[in-house]
Amino acid sequence: MGGPGLLNLAAWSFYVLVLAVQPHQAHSSIRSSFGLNKGGVASPENGLCASSVTIHGYKCEEHEVTTKDGYILSVQRIPEGRVGGTAGTKKQPVLIQHGVLADGLTWLLNSPEQNLPLILADNGFDVWISNTRGTRLSRRHVSLDPSQPAFWNWSWDELVSFELPALFDYVYGQTGQKIDYVGHSLGTLTALASFSEGKLVNQLKSAALLSPIAYLSHMKTALGVAAAKSFVGEISTLFGLAEFNTKWEAVGGFLKFLCDHPGVDCFDLVTALTGKNCCFNSSTVDLLLTNEPQSTSTMNLVHLSQSLRCNIPRRMSSYILFFMSFYTVEVWNSVRDGVVAKYNYGRPDYNLMHYGEAVPPIYNLSNIPHDLPMFLSYGGQDALSDVLDVKHLLDDLKSHDVDKLSVQFIKDYAHVDFIMGVNAKDAVYNQVVKFFKGQH
Repeated sequence: MGGPGLLNLAAWSFYVLVLAVQPHQAHSSIRSSFGLNKGGVASPENGLCASSVTIHGYKCEEHEVTTKDGYILSVQRIPEGRVGGTAGTKKQPVLIQHGVLADGLTWLLNSPEQNLPLILADNGFDVWISNTRGTRLSRRHVSLDPSQPAFWNWSWDELVSFELPALFDYVYGQTGQKIDYVGHSLGTLTALASFSEGKLVNQLKSAALLSPIAYLSHMKTALGVAAAKSFVGEISTLFGLAEFNTKWEAVGGFLKFLCDHPGVDCFDLVTALTGKNCCFNSSTVDLLLTNEPQSTSTMNLVHLSQSLRCNIPRRMSSYILFFMSFYTVEVWNSVRDGVVAKYNYGRPDYNLMHYGEAVPPIYNLSNIPHDLPMFLSYGGQDALSDVLDVKHLLDDLKSHDVDKLSVQFIKDYAHVDFIMGVNAKDAVYNQVVKFFKGQH
């Protein structure tokens, strides 16, 4: 059902499927890129500064951050707006985190007047863009190679434990200031989980969470349900795919299988997966399909799928579990509805080895400090960050200081509108800027 282009669209759709304290050491290096490039857009492999920032007349620096578990991350810094600013004036740092199967380029696909990093830079912020481990610019490690399965032995738990702390340590060390944070989709889940454990909060000034993901019990997209029923992560793991690379034949075949699932319309996959997005244009989608999706670990998708499966009918789950044998039976028996939990290793003895208990510990989001300034923006058409699931999250935050929690609801917005909407500046980004400036 469809050719290579269609499969590429299906692959990209996974990026939005859930599509990011004691200080942690972070090693680093830096190189700079300044000036205006009058030529065409360079390959992102040459760095996001060259491909997407300096060509518009902004200063940009390429940085590297090494996490405590050895991953070398690519980070871009846009220290000021196109018109510069007052010399010697310290600018407020803001760290921007993308979602799963995407990278920092996703934020930069629209024009400078429409994309969030450059809007923030023009409003006087010192902007830092992260690229998660495994994506094209962050495929290095101090001792491992991406061809080794051990390189991919991580889920979003490790993003909480190692990646975000390293990024915060580095940006704080470079600027000497507490950090504003922006996350989208998975970038909101990792942030919320971090905040709930007291990580980052001593270096954090405020957080803006766009299309927040915490609970997925009411995700109702046709493709998402089909993927959950097919137990995406475990199937890939059993086939030995440590890296989930959508360009690989085995992954492409699985995506085609999902496209053939009853009720899934692969000719309108963006809507089928994310909801009816109101406000992005076809040219931006073409750019996205040219540059994304990026690799992630299969283990990461396993972890995400553990949150998705809670609403699968028991009759369907029993059939699949019989087919998948004892490994998945143990996973299913440990899945708990309505919680945000650490990775389930599939057997009580494995969980005991990692956590000291048979069932994975939960991230208690009600433990997020009540005086932490947070801005949440969600959409009425978002089929991934469903309104009911966001309300569940807001219920966890019911004890938050009233003057520290701002919530925006945009009736017509779906998941992709928050990063690619042509009107996102007026609808969302201006509110983010206002919120951040209100904390200073």
